[in-house]
Amino acid sequence: MENGIIKKGEPLVVAVDDDGCFTERIVEFSKRYVKDADKDIIQAVKEKGRLVKSGSFTHSYPFCWRSDTPLIYRAVPSWFVAVEKIKDKLLENNKQTYWVPDFVKEKRFHNWLENARDWAVSRSRFWGTPLPLWISEDGEEIVVMDSIEKLEKLSGATVTDLHRHKIDHITIPSSRGPEFGVLRRVEDVFDCWFESGSMPYAYIHYPFENVELFENNFPGHFVAEGLDQTRGWFYTLMVLSTALFDKPAFRNLICNGLVLAEDGKKMSKRLKNYPPPSEVINDYGADALRLYIINSPVVRAEPLRFKKEGVYSVVKDVFLPWYNAYRFLVQNAKRLEIEGLPPFTPIDQSILQKSSNVLDQWINSATQSLVHFVRQEMDAYRLYTVVPYLLKFLDNLTNIYVRFNRKRLKGRTGEDDCKIALSTLYYVLLTACKSMAPFTPFFTEVLYQNLRKASKASEESIHYCSFPTVEGEVGHRIEESVNRMMTIIDLARNIRERHNKPLKAPLKEMVIVHPDADFLEDIAGKLKEYVLEELNIKSLVTCNDTLKYATLRAEPDFSALGKKLGKSMGAVAKEVKAMSTEEILAFEKVGEITIAMHALKVSDVKITREFKPPGNVKVEDMDAKGDGDVLVVLDLRVDESLYEAGVAREIVNRIQKMRKKAALEPTDLVEVFFKSLDGEETKTREMLEAQELYIREALGSLLLPSDFLPPHAVVFAEESFHGIANLSFTITLARPALVFNSDALVKLYGGNAKSARGLQAYLLTRDHHNLKAEFQLGEGTINVGCIEDVAPVDVVSGEHVFLTVGDYFTSTRVAQ
Repeated sequence: MENGIIKKGEPLVVAVDDDGCFTERIVEFSKRYVKDADKDIIQAVKEKGRLVKSGSFTHSYPFCWRSDTPLIYRAVPSWFVAVEKIKDKLLENNKQTYWVPDFVKEKRFHNWLENARDWAVSRSRFWGTPLPLWISEDGEEIVVMDSIEKLEKLSGATVTDLHRHKIDHITIPSSRGPEFGVLRRVEDVFDCWFESGSMPYAYIHYPFENVELFENNFPGHFVAEGLDQTRGWFYTLMVLSTALFDKPAFRNLICNGLVLAEDGKKMSKRLKNYPPPSEVINDYGADALRLYIINSPVVRAEPLRFKKEGVYSVVKDVFLPWYNAYRFLVQNAKRLEIEGLPPFTPIDQSILQKSSNVLDQWINSATQSLVHFVRQEMDAYRLYTVVPYLLKFLDNLTNIYVRFNRKRLKGRTGEDDCKIALSTLYYVLLTACKSMAPFTPFFTEVLYQNLRKASKASEESIHYCSFPTVEGEVGHRIEESVNRMMTIIDLARNIRERHNKPLKAPLKEMVIVHPDADFLEDIAGKLKEYVLEELNIKSLVTCNDTLKYATLRAEPDFSALGKKLGKSMGAVAKEVKAMSTEEILAFEKVGEITIAMHALKVSDVKITREFKPPGNVKVEDMDAKGDGDVLVVLDLRVDESLYEAGVAREIVNRIQKMRKKAALEPTDLVEVFFKSLDGEETKTREMLEAQELYIREALGSLLLPSDFLPPHAVVFAEESFHGIANLSFTITLARPALVFNSDALVKLYGGNAKSARGLQAYLLTRDHHNLKAEFQLGEGTINVGCIEDVAPVDVVSGEHVFLTVGDYFTSTRVAQ
């Protein structure tokens, strides 16, 4: 066309037939297969003196993907849509659409539209949607059928099926008169992309039906497809909607990249270079596969090398922590019933919002931030930002809220406080499930079906629930303070690891240096207990004098400044490194500084704080680590007064490992017995008594002397330890056992020891949980009248029988 050999609209000479042979128009090689004629064509050109060069070279060549045989491209006449006439409208309509990611719209798709050519929409096939064109034999008369009604009217035939074999025989008389013959349908069918581009109208049979429905909802709100569709479906949608309505066919679009095999090649059924989807789903679940893809480069129009291990990582990093938080709630809700309390029902949310507990306030605020973030990102069609945020939220939920609130959730700070903590965790999990239901529909449904049992007014399915809305104010300050608290904890752990100081070994003091007075107030007030307990440190000191424990140093951020400054980088870097302490402090306060005529912001300069120990402290006795504007200082000096606390932590640690080894659930009640294997048993006992409060809070029960273990007790596990903090001892885990006051029982039966032994035997056969519930119902007394030939008696808990060894041990100490 560029050289004028052929022109638009004029008949095209077809040189090759359907069998790949030259037609009769090519007289010298008529009916010969084109590949077989190569040498003869070269010879003919040479004989006419037109051969410039002859030779062979290797190049890529297209093959049929079905038969794996070479293809032949031939020029054939086609019907076109005149796209070039509406190019300016296409570009304008593209501006009215919103794409994720936007660079595909602004570059790839814009460039494609800018260079758009007329679109060949006809194909020489049998199956497909027939072109609705009837043409005369001389090609001068063309009728376009825009409805079945029009075809029936012009042809006089009844039409019930629009496939080729049902309409190709239908003819139309020429409007010019009988002498011009009849019009017949052209043999071609539509390019299938024309049908795809017609989807917004065709699927509701517009304009023949649903006119109002279409006009009220066009353009469509959202479409999604792969990057390759910038030249396919996205393009045909835009062309047809612009030609028909001068509008784009869609408002919002997500363009995804291609999912490739692990080796970077295209996935191929023939090569089988990918794991079967059914296998991935059976192993890890559809939700894990969905989240893996949503959290990958593919939703940013970039390629993804699919790895089955990546789906497993989603299970490990997302679903297991999420499920563990849910399981912890369920276990402790069940514990209430085991202890004879009413079944768990969550406290009203309006009451929980007023909780005085700082972590309740924080997790409530963080949950609202999650809802706000998910809504915001979904409104912007950014799928890829949601999973990283959810990961951080779940990490905070399990490693901060649940971990730091274990005592409250286990009921060790009182029944009312326990219900507040459990209710808070319940609503957090419920809201998180509702927020994530569109992303993980199956997993959230499973959790919801159990969570809804605790709430009367709840929908039958999570997918019937309204999407959460932000309720109440988001506490930015408390969220920031807790985030900084976790930074402090991480820094302190790093210092401990550097000096081989395990968390079980208590330290005397830590100092937190930070310029923000509000943060220091939070960390020294409502967050203090969590920091000290998590790090096993006895005291915490705050300091807002950033120079007391550190020197300041400024370094240019070369990655941020390099491109911006160019040749000036060297001079600017030299001046930044030479900044004085006063200049650095002023820069941090103002947030901007001008150096060598260049304005630098905080993000352009790295401020580091290097530890400077006080003058009266040896370097090895104190260490620090900083992150940004916070510095953590730990006193590493050994203090003998902390030895007992360290021993208690070691013992508790061994007991918790024994529970795990014995496969005990958190709701399983056990009593723990301790026996010293050292000669100085009295000294060990005194040391443990001094740490009794910590041990009781950590275990939820007393550490009992082994002498008190009844012979009828059921032992779960027993293990001896040697050289633990220079101590040797045996730990026994046993089921809670009854302890009888033999003298009181004999007295109860008027001195009849046989009847007293019969009562003991009867009570030992009873289920411990049910027996405890009966005593609670009877306010500490039960009537036993079921023993044959023995008179009924009232048995009093704490007088005739003790429900646990711990109760009996406590009573003996009170008596002393």
